[in-house]
Amino acid sequence: MRVVIAGGHGKIALLLQRHLAGRGDTPVGLIRNPEQAATLRAAGATPVVCDLEHADVTEVAAHLDSADAVIFAAGAGPGSSAARKDSVDRGAAALLADAATRAGVHRYLLVSSMGVDDPPAAGTDDVWAAYLRAKRAAEDDLRGRDLAWTVLRPGQLTDDPPTGRVTLTRHAGRGGISRADVAHVLVALLDEPRTAGKTLELVDGPTPIADAVQAAHA
Repeated sequence: MRVVIAGGHGKIALLLQRHLAGRGDTPVGLIRNPEQAATLRAAGATPVVCDLEHADVTEVAAHLDSADAVIFAAGAGPGSSAARKDSVDRGAAALLADAATRAGVHRYLLVSSMGVDDPPAAGTDDVWAAYLRAKRAAEDDLRGRDLAWTVLRPGQLTDDPPTGRVTLTRHAGRGGISRADVAHVLVALLDEPRTAGKTLELVDGPTPIADAVQAAHA
């Protein structure tokens, strides 16, 4: 399986690329900074320099040639402005969807966030509020497309070792989840096409990942 991952240098993406490469798939990581290429190669991925804030749909679609799926795991990152939350977390996700449609790539996984269902509460930091609005807008945009999309909303991310056990459901409740477990869940979602059209929240839990993904499409 050839899987193109936007935000290829992110922590989740690097773990995901190692997992995919380790089982014989071909991960391709889209990165903005060419200096990150060596890190992706060490993770078993093919790096492709493509700045999703400035590329057009034709350029991005060319990078998706022969892909079986795309995963949007990009983000503006800590310290970025409210404007960049919109241009990356919403705009780049939409651009990747446009490119996937043009390239004929039907499967699209979006890494979103818990907490986007409700408008930001009064007094919320402006940048955090912009992040939540951008993530929700990216979800809403994707749901209107003719793609086999799945939205994954992880809880509070940690760098803890993976447990292989999670809660994966429409409303999971507040909690944390390791980035390593998020990466494993993304691979399991790729392997289960019946999770298309689902919006799933993810936190630590008691259920083995394979069983949780099987239950999620029921």
